[in-house]
Amino acid sequence: MSVKSCEKIEKSQVELTIEVEAPAFEAAMEKAYRKMRGKINVPGFRPGKAPRKIIEGMYGAEVFFDEAINIAFPDAYEAAVKEKELQVVGYPSVELVGECTRQGFTFKAVAPVYPEVTLGQYKGLTAPKEEVQVTAEDVDRRLQTLTDRNTRLVSVEREAKEGDTAVIDFEGFLDGKPFDGGKGSNHSLELGSHSFVPGFEEQVAGMKAGDEKDIDITFPEDYHADLAGKAVVFKVKCHEVKEKEVPALDDEFAKDVSEFDTLGELKADLEKQITEEREKDAQRGFEDALMEQVAQNITAEIPDAMVEGQARQFLENFRTQIAQQGIPYEQYLQMTGIQESKLLEDAREPALRQVKMDLAVMAIIKAESIEASDEDVEEEYKKLAEQFGMEAEMVKKYILPDQVKDQICSRRAIDVVAKSATAVKPEEKPAEEGTDEAPVEEKKPARKPRKKKTEEPAAEGEEPAAEEKKPTRKTRKKKTEESEEPKDTEQAE
Repeated sequence: MSVKSCEKIEKSQVELTIEVEAPAFEAAMEKAYRKMRGKINVPGFRPGKAPRKIIEGMYGAEVFFDEAINIAFPDAYEAAVKEKELQVVGYPSVELVGECTRQGFTFKAVAPVYPEVTLGQYKGLTAPKEEVQVTAEDVDRRLQTLTDRNTRLVSVEREAKEGDTAVIDFEGFLDGKPFDGGKGSNHSLELGSHSFVPGFEEQVAGMKAGDEKDIDITFPEDYHADLAGKAVVFKVKCHEVKEKEVPALDDEFAKDVSEFDTLGELKADLEKQITEEREKDAQRGFEDALMEQVAQNITAEIPDAMVEGQARQFLENFRTQIAQQGIPYEQYLQMTGIQESKLLEDAREPALRQVKMDLAVMAIIKAESIEASDEDVEEEYKKLAEQFGMEAEMVKKYILPDQVKDQICSRRAIDVVAKSATAVKPEEKPAEEGTDEAPVEEKKPARKPRKKKTEEPAAEGEEPAAEEKKPTRKTRKKKTEESEEPKDTEQAE
């Protein structure tokens, strides 16, 4: 193999002219013969046993040329990239130059390469940063979460009322026939949670253990197409009624749920936790705003392959996310009527922003001569091991040292920008009128669907809230019957 020319062309691409000479091509021809001989019929020989010269005599040497080119090209291309020390970021487009003979062939390969990046201003920038404030109401809300988490459900011999949990069997009928997704057994329904279709919970109220009842429901007009506006009957049997036993907020409660001896100490710890969380969020938002500026200030001819590769990575991440929810990717496309090409199209803009961000960070690392030592890597492994509750050696099996080095260097590059920047108070931005659309998440080509359930009656869904951080707990016996947050349900299709 020899590289005849290597020229830079537009959009961070390199055009290579590469010659595969006779010895390398002959080796590829022999491999092509061994691969193809079983498929070539030669009178007087069993399949795969005909000598190469006999086959070439019958069909011409050209019979192996196409396969030999396919065999020779990858090694020749990789050797040329290595020789010219190119940092390729995508697949090349290939074109044969001239005729292929026994003496070899020549081809052109146009390959996208890592672009040359010119940094703009990255020090002395200004960006908004949220001011962290924690009120008594914030602490009370966090304390309420702890209270809810430690609230027990106890059986009562009375009629169910709002706030109680009724354990029920139910089955829905449309025109006297059961419909899909309308049946459940021993389901715990919190009355007042609004997790079922409107009107259902209100009619369960008043039932007590052992009661059976027919509940008439008319589905909303904007509901699932098969049930929208339809009148149905749910046959309901109540097995048990439970009420919440809420613990008193006192020093004993604090001892039970944390390492502290008094309620005052617990509240102080919760305030500290909330402050630390909000400070981290504020700092992260400040750094994101700064790096957005840095990314916009770079000059680089970004090859399309980098953007397309990042968009596909976003799509792959999205596929993983919905798979974790139990929804096959192809089923999701059918349910939503979305084409994969549309997901990729939607991902291109955030992908371009991410590529610019990555290029900016790498340029800062180079400009500032940022490095990470082996000691730095080991220290980071220790932190990760503590974070994930694993042995450091186990973490090393999942995260390679080069990946850890990249993370450390990237963190230090962002620190360079942040430490030289000035934080200002955010400006109040009024909500845009005429839209209630939620902001698009940066690294997701599409919004995640909710997982559908099949053993609960139709319900009005809403996204679950993120779980609050718990205070440090003492070892204690687990309560036998803790309350659960109601889960939203949807009618199965």
